[in-house]
Amino acid sequence: MFTGIVETTGRVAAVEDGDDGRRFRIETDDIGGFSHGQSVAVDGVCLTVEEHGETADAPETEGGEQSEARGGWFSVFLAEETLARTSLAAKRDGDRVNLERALPADGRLDGHVVQGHVDTTTEVVAVESVGEDYRYTFALPDGHERYVAEKGSIALDGVSLTVASVDDDAGTFDVALIPTTHAETTLGERAPGDAVNVEVDVVAKYVERLEAY
Repeated sequence: MFTGIVETTGRVAAVEDGDDGRRFRIETDDIGGFSHGQSVAVDGVCLTVEEHGETADAPETEGGEQSEARGGWFSVFLAEETLARTSLAAKRDGDRVNLERALPADGRLDGHVVQGHVDTTTEVVAVESVGEDYRYTFALPDGHERYVAEKGSIALDGVSLTVASVDDDAGTFDVALIPTTHAETTLGERAPGDAVNVEVDVVAKYVERLEAY
């Protein structure tokens, strides 16, 4: 599982299409040490590392010395279901993506429980700067409106966020982004009309299912 606290962003370095799906090679300067079979959330989509490696050169520190921290690259496979249900089908070489490695058993749950099982996508309706913060308005995801609750949790492109308000009449909901989230995730690049991945709170889905019986 994940927490929706994005560790860093990566760059899609290569896209390879095949008869059974698509493969991405993703590079990042900030985290390495990937392993085969590891789970990584890419824009909120839980994917499995197939191949991996370290970058050729370590970044330099301000003093010109080589840093011990090295970035890395990894490749992942995207099945047809993933391409059909998420925004990853539209990614191309050079696009940035949010990255989060799976939560260790003794890790801190800073966001909320995120499975990496994207339910659907939705669109950005409006972006407004409010002081140092940003207010994003999204369309309520079709067929999943009932899971979006004011002050509830939602994951958008893998980012754990709190729903600030819901307007059922307009068919929209708002979230507030602090400057750190705006700057350090790909949400800061999103504009009206852009698609984002949506994972609603899994607890709500289980409660609904249990009540059906």
